[in-house]
Amino acid sequence: MKTIASILLIALCSVSSGAGTDPKGSPASVPAESTQKKTGPEDKPSPPATEESADNKPADAPPAIELKHKSAFQMEGDNRNPFWPIGWKPPEHANASAVPEHAAGEIPPTAFMVSSITLDSKTHFAIINGKVMQEGQQFGLQIGTQTYQLTVKSIEDGRVILSRRNQEIVVQLHRK
Repeated sequence: MKTIASILLIALCSVSSGAGTDPKGSPASVPAESTQKKTGPEDKPSPPATEESADNKPADAPPAIELKHKSAFQMEGDNRNPFWPIGWKPPEHANASAVPEHAAGEIPPTAFMVSSITLDSKTHFAIINGKVMQEGQQFGLQIGTQTYQLTVKSIEDGRVILSRRNQEIVVQLHRK
């Protein structure tokens, strides 16, 4: 078994060492490019010219695509938009007559409920609509689809003064 392996190994070595010689035993011919004198970058020959059409495009370039009919998407009437997620519905648009009178700018004091006020020497806290607030804090109030930004202007004994733009809303402490 060892002898067969060694014979194969010797045969392989002789075949690979003979790759550099031609059948006569002389060194294989070297390509003409490697025998030429190496030149610098300024002595390089120009690349071969390729055939080009009148539009400066290679002859192998595919022809330009011309559209016969451009696709378009148009919805008719009250159809559901197919790009909306399944089950999603757009919000209902409120009519101008359905807008409450306070949405134009006035927020009634009844929109707030002050359930507790704590006065300390440095800080004042109040619970407004179930959330703890302090003076200077800003919060949002949502009425219907409108959201109003309000600021707690001051917290006094028995009442809270809220401000929105140029409107001041005085909300009394709700006592049971």
